[in-house]
Amino acid sequence: MKRKPARVGLIGGSGVYDLSGIEDLKEEKVETPFGQPSDSYFTGTLGGVAVAFFSRHARGHKFSPTEINYRANICGFKMLGCDALLSASAVGSLREEIPPRHAMVPDQFIDRTRHREDTFFDRGIVAHAGFADPICSSLADALEASAKDSGISVRRGGTYVCIEGPQFSTRAESRLYRSWGADVIGMTNLTEARLAREAEICYATLALVTDYDCWRDSEEEVTVEAILAVLSENATGARRTMRAAVARVAADRSCGCRDAMRYGVLTDRKALSEETRRRLAPIAGRYL
Repeated sequence: MKRKPARVGLIGGSGVYDLSGIEDLKEEKVETPFGQPSDSYFTGTLGGVAVAFFSRHARGHKFSPTEINYRANICGFKMLGCDALLSASAVGSLREEIPPRHAMVPDQFIDRTRHREDTFFDRGIVAHAGFADPICSSLADALEASAKDSGISVRRGGTYVCIEGPQFSTRAESRLYRSWGADVIGMTNLTEARLAREAEICYATLALVTDYDCWRDSEEEVTVEAILAVLSENATGARRTMRAAVARVAADRSCGCRDAMRYGVLTDRKALSEETRRRLAPIAGRYL
């Protein structure tokens, strides 16, 4: 049976705080069982496709990677009827062949975060989600093709190491991540991908390189000034890519992301409190 087209969520990262071209634009504030999202969502249509745009750091860049309420942000998309999330983010490169102003659509992550809530299933309920392949291949196809159409040099596949931040890496850390086989380094996308999988939302991200990290002997220490110089240029390409990618998100996808938790909940349903059922209703209500 064919699925009806659902709303596509768009997450803007550093430098991407708005997205032009959305028709019938409406600002929506969403209250979630997990608290307040970073900002309002902007809903409407983009090329005839229903969308919801959102800035993860909030307009004005008010929240650091650790301060972001990722659970509320992803839950808000779910409550607005999104079953796909296209993300854009700024990253540092750990490879000579992925220079600044290029992009990567990663397909793997390494987790180096320490201080953030990254599951919906806690406080009285236990569930496990398969995460061997954390990125939706269908959405990755859409981002890769759209980035190429937008004139961005893009690499498909690779490993994104997600650090806590807000500080950048030490040289020793940067070199360690290279030895692990990581390709780019950022502070946000892995947490979004984890929660999107639990919320049964397809997820893919366009990682836009602003700098080489500090691993190169010839490279100066990473500075905010240097990153800002590239950020604006990357943001323009990210907006073009996200607008184009929306049209490539098919309603019928064979990835399995939208049924990821079908067998994931281990807790006996009779043991669930009403508060737990209420809190998880937007995320996994059909299983509880």
